Amino acid sequence: MNFRILLTLILSLIFMSCESASPNYENKGHLMIIGGGERTAEIMQKTVDVAGGPKSRFVIIPQASSEPLETALYQQADILKYGAGEVSYMMLDSTNVDSAHHIQQIRNATAIFFSGGDQIRLTRLLLGTALLEEIKAFYKSGGLISGTSAGAAIQSELMITGEEHINTDEDRPYNTIAPNNIETVQGFGFVTEAIIDQHHIKRRRNNRVLSAVLEHPELLGVAIDESTAILVNPDRTFEVFGDATVIVYSAREARNIRLDKFNNFAMDDMKVHLLMNGDRFSLISGKRLP
Repeated sequence: MNFRILLTLILSLIFMSCESASPNYENKGHLMIIGGGERTAEIMQKTVDVAGGPKSRFVIIPQASSEPLETALYQQADILKYGAGEVSYMMLDSTNVDSAHHIQQIRNATAIFFSGGDQIRLTRLLLGTALLEEIKAFYKSGGLISGTSAGAAIQSELMITGEEHINTDEDRPYNTIAPNNIETVQGFGFVTEAIIDQHHIKRRRNNRVLSAVLEHPELLGVAIDESTAILVNPDRTFEVFGDATVIVYSAREARNIRLDKFNNFAMDDMKVHLLMNGDRFSLISGKRLP
């Protein structure tokens, strides 16, 4: 065979192999992060489809709710309505959280769904447990993790609790953009590039996200409104679903972040992206995608 033809054939085979190989992402799973409120049919259908449709096996973790059993039963019926194959739930407490039965439930699942409520209930129960490590391994190997409201907040590594340190006026929450006021703690860390917020526009929570982002300018603030969700792909891009909007606050390139004598934040050249249904965005580059 002619050497030039042979070389061309070899290079073509190498190129085809590289094109067909799956990228070696650290986490091969997906995240469907829902901003609370009513979950639209579009969001829920996409969630079930990504999980495997009629072959999907969901596990609901409802412990953020003050009524976990009622919440689990409601969400079980809702997920089944969109064609999921199996939907079970966990009744977790500090005595059984690491049981072999619960570990096996995660290993058999294709999707995990965290319910709404109070995100601190979830972090207190699950941080440092073998079950959470199993959930992280599940996501890393290709599973879908979804959650709404509190179940959205826990997905970032740095988590907003909803509490304030300085402002104590319950009738005027988040009424400043200032440091050392918004309480943040360790979340579950599925999203390391951003702080996740929920119910954002409906509950006027921009001040708390701005404060948190200016204290941690390396992190984006991804603020998801009610009835809206983002689907985060393994390549760290996401797409917006639902009928409201997502605001992304970026101080990565902001200049001159400073405080005045009254302890108010100020800065120059901060970026804000207002995203709608169908928009795609990169958590890595901090830019909207074509």
